[in-house]
Amino acid sequence: MTSARFKHILSGYSLAVVLLLAHAAFAAQPLKILAFGTSLTQGYNLPPGTEFTMVLQQKLNAAGINATVVNSGVSGDTSSDGLSRLDWSLADHPDAAIVEMGSNDALRGIDPRLTEKNITAMLAKFRAAHVPVLLLGMMAPRNLGPEYRRAFDPIYPKLAKQYGALLYPFVLDGVAMNPKLNQADGMHPNPAGVKVIVARMLPYVLKLVAEAKH
Repeated sequence: MTSARFKHILSGYSLAVVLLLAHAAFAAQPLKILAFGTSLTQGYNLPPGTEFTMVLQQKLNAAGINATVVNSGVSGDTSSDGLSRLDWSLADHPDAAIVEMGSNDALRGIDPRLTEKNITAMLAKFRAAHVPVLLLGMMAPRNLGPEYRRAFDPIYPKLAKQYGALLYPFVLDGVAMNPKLNQADGMHPNPAGVKVIVARMLPYVLKLVAEAKH
C-alpha cells in the first residue's frame, strides 16, 4: 500500500471517528426544560433540593430521561412580569417549557382579560421559537366571587387548545387546601406537597418530553 493511499484511508477513518464522537456528544446533551413561573416554580421557602424543578428533574433522570429542568420561577411575578422577562429565558434556547403563570394575578384580583392577553403573548412566543409547552392551569380564589372565577378559570384550557399546548388542569391538584401538604401560609406547598405535585404531573411532562424529541 502506498503512503498516499494509507494517508487517505487514515483521514477517512479519522473523519468517521470525529463524526461518531460528535454524534455521541450531541446525544449526551440533556434535554433542556424551562420551568417558567412564580414562587410555586421557584420553590418559595423550601430547603434546597426540594423545590419543584429539582424534584421533577430527579424523577425524569430516574426514568432514564437525560433532562435538565431550568428553574425560571420568580416569587411574586404576575403574568405581566413574566411576559417582560420571557425573551431573556428564550435566549437560552430551551427544548421544551412548563409555564406556570397567573396565580399572583388572581391573588391580586387583576383583570382576567389582562392575564389572558399576557399568557396568549407568551404562548405565541414559545410557538414562534418552536418550543413545545405544558401549560399549568390555575384556579381563582373562591373568595373573589363567581363572576371573577368564570372569567379566570377558563383561560388555561382555552389557550392550551388555541396554541396546541399540553394542559395540566390545576397546578395544585391534590395539594390545595391540605394543611399536611402546605406551608404555614396555606398557599405554598411544603416538600411533601411538591412530591405530590410532581408525581401527579409526571405523565404530562413525559408527553412534553416526547414532543420535544420529535
